[in-house]
Amino acid sequence: MTTSPALPRVLHPDRLLPAQPQERAIARELYEAVRDLPIVSMHGHVDPRMLAADEPFGDPASLLVIPDHYLVRMLVSQGVPHDSLGVPRRDGGPVETDPREIWRAFASRWKLFRGTPTRLWMEHVLESVLDVPSALSADTADEVYDAIVARLALPEYRPLALLDRLGIEILATTDSAEDPLASHADLASRGYGDRVVPTFRPDSIVNIDREDWRAGIDGMAAISGIDIVDYRSYIAAIESRREAFVAAGARATDHGHLYADTAVLDDADADRILQAALRGDVDPVSSRAFAGHMLTEMARMSSEDGMVMQLHPGVLRDYDPQVFAARGRDVGYDIPVPIDHARALRPLLERYGHHPGLKLILFTVDEDVFGRELAPLAGVFPAVRLGAPWWFLDTPDAMRRFRDTVTDTAGFYNTAGFVDDTRAYLSIPARHDVSRRIDAGHLARLVAEHRLPMDEALETAVDLTYTIPRDLYPPLRRA
Repeated sequence: MTTSPALPRVLHPDRLLPAQPQERAIARELYEAVRDLPIVSMHGHVDPRMLAADEPFGDPASLLVIPDHYLVRMLVSQGVPHDSLGVPRRDGGPVETDPREIWRAFASRWKLFRGTPTRLWMEHVLESVLDVPSALSADTADEVYDAIVARLALPEYRPLALLDRLGIEILATTDSAEDPLASHADLASRGYGDRVVPTFRPDSIVNIDREDWRAGIDGMAAISGIDIVDYRSYIAAIESRREAFVAAGARATDHGHLYADTAVLDDADADRILQAALRGDVDPVSSRAFAGHMLTEMARMSSEDGMVMQLHPGVLRDYDPQVFAARGRDVGYDIPVPIDHARALRPLLERYGHHPGLKLILFTVDEDVFGRELAPLAGVFPAVRLGAPWWFLDTPDAMRRFRDTVTDTAGFYNTAGFVDDTRAYLSIPARHDVSRRIDAGHLARLVAEHRLPMDEALETAVDLTYTIPRDLYPPLRRA
């Protein structure tokens, strides 16, 4: 494939590094030390079925546009209908199916992404992963499309081969409690069991007000072989599924609650609420109380089986009921809301904050919470680690503010490694590269201000990039 001179490459080698010359020189050295380190991706949403099938990707639209809710939400905000972007409808109704037209709809509006992380990620994917020009526009849409198609036809761009090409040492998927983990078993049989690991996501079986809660309970009962008729059998089924996840290589759990409530119910109240839900009798107060109780129960279970507990509350999901009814979950209609972390988490931390068997990683989409609540919690409780800027905060400037805000209180070593939190498989290295560059810049300033010697900055850069996430999520598979 030849590159047209009309389509220049646009990635600058010093992108995101400090503008001040002295700091930039230091940041370059720090970045070079971590640029090619393996990726430890412990919090993401790549579909394990895609990896297990290991079939060539179909086209640029289905790979890079349709599943990327960051990208889709921007286009929708500018009046581009979901149908025009090929986002499926629940009722199976017609949507655009021509991938070239979907790509054109995106490329012709490329300017909408100026200044956004989506642009940074996409340019990295095109140039560094797919080795094609990234100067997108309406005029270049077809040429870039054809170049991507040519790349995707090569065997080294099939899903499993890309693990090596993308530099991914370990990839954690996110899997519901009732998932049979068949794709993970398939991957393990081919030698990928320690490289692609599941993550236990129990949201569908602890949030009794979800529309899919009953289906989740029935699925968990069927796969665990435990008839769920009361609270005791419910807990037994969850513990059985956790054991199955650990046996399949899981290292963590993932909890996307709206609130961070963790107040404990007594067994009688928990049983009353659960049995009412099994009869279809659900009310908002009981639902919230039960979900909060189950977070503390999950902490108890993690303290026993060793799975790292990841909690990221504070997002009002599926905000638009009409879009949810038409498209379902995960199409970009999720909105951050403020919540009280310190008081809400206190019951859990009173019980397990000093437990040697628990590691609880706290995430937020509310920047005020980093310095006011989460950094102080991570800075004193041995069980707590502070999660990296996530979702609406996974931008260069928010990442800079994060390091500036939390390091005074929590230091570097009470934080967790970067999480990409993405379904967009090819963008994983792009997102990690942004984090590495921002951390290099932060450390460079400390060196330039004579607050940190260069040898310690180099060690810290490696630790933030690789050592901390690798050590925080140890293998748990039983012999």
